[in-house]
Amino acid sequence: MELKTKYQYTYFIYPYIIEKKDYTNYLYSLLKNKKCKLKIFNSKKDIGIDSYFLPRIKNKLFWTLNLGQKGIKSYEKMDTRMKANILSSKYCAFFEYNLQEDIPAKIGEENGIFFDISKVEIVCFSTGICFLLMKTILNSSENFSDILNFNYKFKDIHSKREHQKEYDNIKIQTQKLNNMKNFEEFLKEIVGNNLISAKADIDTESLITYSYVCLEQNSWNENTDLIALEKEFEKYYHILPEVEQIDDITSEEKLIYKEKYLYYGFSSNSNVLMTSEANIKNYTNLLFKYENEWLYHFLYDLHQKIYLKRLNFKISNTKKILKEHEEFLNFVKTNWAYEVTNNEKGIILEKYNKKAQNIDEIFKELKDKYDLLYEEYKIKKVNKHNKYIIAVIVIMLILNIINMCIIFKNL
Repeated sequence: MELKTKYQYTYFIYPYIIEKKDYTNYLYSLLKNKKCKLKIFNSKKDIGIDSYFLPRIKNKLFWTLNLGQKGIKSYEKMDTRMKANILSSKYCAFFEYNLQEDIPAKIGEENGIFFDISKVEIVCFSTGICFLLMKTILNSSENFSDILNFNYKFKDIHSKREHQKEYDNIKIQTQKLNNMKNFEEFLKEIVGNNLISAKADIDTESLITYSYVCLEQNSWNENTDLIALEKEFEKYYHILPEVEQIDDITSEEKLIYKEKYLYYGFSSNSNVLMTSEANIKNYTNLLFKYENEWLYHFLYDLHQKIYLKRLNFKISNTKKILKEHEEFLNFVKTNWAYEVTNNEKGIILEKYNKKAQNIDEIFKELKDKYDLLYEEYKIKKVNKHNKYIIAVIVIMLILNIINMCIIFKNL
């Protein structure tokens, strides 16, 4: 039986890195773009975010929460260059990006999957690590299979890798971006060439998939065949097309979190949530939490992963080990040592996500490498110091011998 959906959306996330020396100028270019503006959070409007994050992290990520009207007016009076300087000193800055007006008609073949890009955000960290977020919603489709096909196809819209032939008939079409033909142009306008990410071993071929779906009660209820349902979830979780055959459930249980009428799936390039309207909270409360506080928590974890990988790339030699070691210690003191939330569900989800992103292992590997290189640096420094001491002793001995020779000569 074809699964039917009640609500659905998918965020596609594109990570990129701006050089530290160019970061302020990059923010300046965003602020100069008429389609782009700073996203200001409000403690009354964004109650979920305000209550979810612990104070230290909240004040870093969402410093505009308590800005107030006076603070907002003060910011708006600044010139663009001053705004960029202020924002570059903040740990994080959120921007809203308005796409162009819809084009007159849908483009492409009639049997395509039509969708809308309902929101675009840019999230920039002071480390230069940024994320482009695009929220997509399928138009006039209630079939879960369309979500599978759409997510599978769209995640590689930027990729140069070839799709397998049997999946080439999946057509995705939109009223924005001219059927995605000028997606590269749109991406380049915001991101630039993004060459640094490739050097730091960050995958920029496939977009990260962050997806929510609420199935109709008739598709998931007390009488549903859960084995068949979990096979469909397996496709959703691994971003596979509808035609993919799933013989056995192979997903590691430790990367899937389950409650009644609710499945979370975590992987290195996806975070998905499948629910049923059999529980009213799934479509009156959960779908909003998932794209607000949990989405931003997910981005915070992604930032940690990419930052650690970038540090790993930067210490390929020991010439700047003192500077790099100091940066690593600062990261530990200001990020690693603090909890993000005391929300019970948030703590559970972070554990799963950090496992899927391999963050703890990356941290341990980096720490071991720093310890080794730092010890090597200290040994070299001691050896170098010892060489100087030996050289000084030799010189002093030579001078003493010369002095003794002069004395004996004068006797």
